[in-house]
Amino acid sequence: MEVRRAFDILPYQLSKFPKSDCLASKQGGVWQKISTQELLDKANLVSLGLKHLGIGKDDKVAIISMNRPEWMMADFGISQIGAVGVPMYPTITTEDYKYIFQDAGVKAVFVADKSLYSKVKEATAELPGVKHIFTFDEVAGARHFNELLELGKQGNPADLEPLKAAVQPDDLLTLIYTSGTTGSPKGVMLTHDNILSNCRNSQPFVPVTKNDMALSFLPLCHIFERMVTYLYMINGVSIYYAESMEVIADNLREVKPNIFTTVPRLLEKVYDKIVAKGHELTGVKKSLFFWALNLGLEYDTQKSKGFLYDTQLKLARKLIFSKWQEALGGNIRVIVSGGGALQPRLARVFWAAGIRVMEGYGLTETSPVIAVGGFEPENNLIGTVGPLIDNMEVKIAADGEILTKSASVMKGYYNKPDLTAEVFDKDGWFHTGDIGEFVNGRFLKITDRKKEMFKTSGGKYIAPQVIEGKLKESPLVEQAMVVGADQKFPAALVIPSFDDLKSWCKRNGVDSNCSNEELIKNEKVVKMYEDLVKKYNESFAQWEQVKKIALLPKLWTVETGEMTPTMKVKRKIITENNKSLIEDLYHRDERR
Repeated sequence: MEVRRAFDILPYQLSKFPKSDCLASKQGGVWQKISTQELLDKANLVSLGLKHLGIGKDDKVAIISMNRPEWMMADFGISQIGAVGVPMYPTITTEDYKYIFQDAGVKAVFVADKSLYSKVKEATAELPGVKHIFTFDEVAGARHFNELLELGKQGNPADLEPLKAAVQPDDLLTLIYTSGTTGSPKGVMLTHDNILSNCRNSQPFVPVTKNDMALSFLPLCHIFERMVTYLYMINGVSIYYAESMEVIADNLREVKPNIFTTVPRLLEKVYDKIVAKGHELTGVKKSLFFWALNLGLEYDTQKSKGFLYDTQLKLARKLIFSKWQEALGGNIRVIVSGGGALQPRLARVFWAAGIRVMEGYGLTETSPVIAVGGFEPENNLIGTVGPLIDNMEVKIAADGEILTKSASVMKGYYNKPDLTAEVFDKDGWFHTGDIGEFVNGRFLKITDRKKEMFKTSGGKYIAPQVIEGKLKESPLVEQAMVVGADQKFPAALVIPSFDDLKSWCKRNGVDSNCSNEELIKNEKVVKMYEDLVKKYNESFAQWEQVKKIALLPKLWTVETGEMTPTMKVKRKIITENNKSLIEDLYHRDERR
């Protein structure tokens, strides 16, 4: 049988490689496994339960939860009756929930727990259209997920077949609201075929088999993890859901996965922790550690560094890098990174350690993958996002913008024909908003976001993301944002990685037993960060170099409204929140 609609995945897996651990999650300290058959049965009950409540084709049903088996039961159950899933981040505001419920016309909601139930109750207080809220956890006064399954048991399974048969590959599967860095969220309309074509076209690039296990922790409400989950299931990969980001290291050791997807920031944190431990070593062990690390930083996927380098690397893998493998469970074959630019030094070191990192690129609007670095070294050029996946068209516009066409490109933005018209040109090319180029004729390289570029008063264009990425190569920098539109030069707001900064203070005779606010005013600390920026400035042309910095004491977060749920900076909000500080950067000298 063919997988042409998302819910075809379960009967397909059942016929090809039925799993006893199709999905698994930890409950009460024990990994609870769900078979393919059980997942299919539960999805059918969700479908019948929703049908009993009057939910039908094209009706919108929201899912707000961290990753867990019930998420997938709800997802498949919704799609089988032709309804449309509207997944949302558990971290967004009540106002955002209210906006999305109204914009999408949501009729029913699945939520994970008590806190989310409270937020959704508040958001729907004045929305009579939202008639049903079910919780995955037991919550006093709320309707539990099992109640819906019981309603499903009252239905006739035969009634599902004509409903499933009526769903076409080109029907809407999901509405995914992108938070964006400006304006209200936009509902991206993705069909069954949009996402499944992306699975098919990405398939040759992702080396997985029915014997593999994956650890899942990126949010399922994000298109990246959703598509990869479908791809895993089509290939019979068992999926284990991490308990939380706090205990992910424990889960890696327990599950011993062969693959996981991640965002660059997590790999940065893993790397920073490893380097911090290296600094704690003494004598020969410390020398060996940094010898191996420096070898790793020279690694090149595209060409051999010669017999001596290869011999040394083999020894480094045995003595040092084998411990990195063990920390990731011991069985990792590949890590797929997406959602942002991966620092080349990280890719080099992980590849050198025998842990292949495939960096990909795409957007929610493209379901998502456009290009991905290969598993084979010859198809992986560090510093690029790899070759295009199969059946993907890309051209670079005159201004450098990446344009694309494929079966994975969205239908449009829900209820927003004007915004849809803005991103498609008359020839049907989707405008990504990213600036890029091809390296060696086949490897796509992203250089910046078109909308985020700005001009200085001297008329020179600045690509802030490139500079920010360079600054964040230092373990001492947690977050950075370059400013300077219509000013004489670029400046930067910098938030230290305070754990690493305190370690630096101890090594450099600076008292760190004080608040973050006091620490960033310390003259030695300020001087160190200024010197750090000067060092990174060497990578840029004169007009791109950051001339002044301001250190900030608190992280930008989703909760403060300064980051999107995908951890991209909201430039306008951060600029407004730090208006006087930025003005001071540019006019400090004038006032002296």
